[in-house]
Amino acid sequence: MPPEKVEIFKSLEGWASESVLPLLKPVEQCWQPQSMVPDSSLPFEEFKDQVKDLRDRTKELPDEYFVVLVGDMVTEDALPTYQSMINNLDGVGDEIGSSPSPWAVWTRAWTAEENRHGDLLRTYLYLSGRVDMTMIEKTVQYLIGAGMDPGTENNPYLGFVYTSFQERATFVSHGNTARLAKEGGDPVLARICGTIAADERRHENAYAKIVEKLLEIDPNGAMVAIGDMMEKKITMPAHLMYDGQDPKLFEHFSAVAQRIGVYTANDYADILEFLIGRWRLEKLEGLNADGKRAQDFVCGLAPRIRRLQERADARARKMKPHGVKFSWIFNNEVIL
Repeated sequence: MPPEKVEIFKSLEGWASESVLPLLKPVEQCWQPQSMVPDSSLPFEEFKDQVKDLRDRTKELPDEYFVVLVGDMVTEDALPTYQSMINNLDGVGDEIGSSPSPWAVWTRAWTAEENRHGDLLRTYLYLSGRVDMTMIEKTVQYLIGAGMDPGTENNPYLGFVYTSFQERATFVSHGNTARLAKEGGDPVLARICGTIAADERRHENAYAKIVEKLLEIDPNGAMVAIGDMMEKKITMPAHLMYDGQDPKLFEHFSAVAQRIGVYTANDYADILEFLIGRWRLEKLEGLNADGKRAQDFVCGLAPRIRRLQERADARARKMKPHGVKFSWIFNNEVIL
């Protein structure tokens, strides 16, 4: 990235301290996973009763739900990859591992908050008895080893557009798993997923504020970055997911999430429209030719996504349903 662009982020450090860091929560005010799972410090019989209650609540939830919940957990557990990605962005990375820069402080604390999500979902899934933890753990190891390619090119403009969209996507996904858990008779799991969703919403607000600021001080650069990321299409962070058996695991997981309404193409379009509105992209003025081209592309993209999905849905309805076996649920078959 050109030095003058890097300097923009240096000049925004004071603003980041005042406007971004307050969106973090002090550790002592944060929820911890232990508060939402059976307490192993209790006498054994009491602990066993709590685990039995958990298993009784989850027994009516279908296998397809657990496929999506595991996929969400695996995505959360690949957190080292995401911290590495953000730390590699020019001008905002943590160059020494404990930098006092507000950008570095944010990334470390964001990582610490996000770390609780995978821990909580993993513990709940383990205690449920409904999933093959060995295959899940292999999937996490494969995924962290594979990394990710979000198309951000070490450019913080692209990086913060990506994280704005991605945090909104995880907010939507966890919110929908909360809804389905409640409908399926597990209010505790609904609370867990809803609590995680609330964190994601707060984190989305922070990243979206950064892009808002970039649009204010460098509207052309920011608008072109948004157009760049939308043209590439936002890739989900676990797109290289693999369990050692299914080379199309992410595609199959995504198909189940689409079918049961956890994360769909319409959600993708909704997120895009939400960010267009939040960032007031349609009202941006004074753009150069590249900025205007990006503005026109982005602001017209959501209806096109919806039309393409309608056609895909129509084709899918004409096809015979087929199932795929998921190692995560002991090779039980789930309809895509």
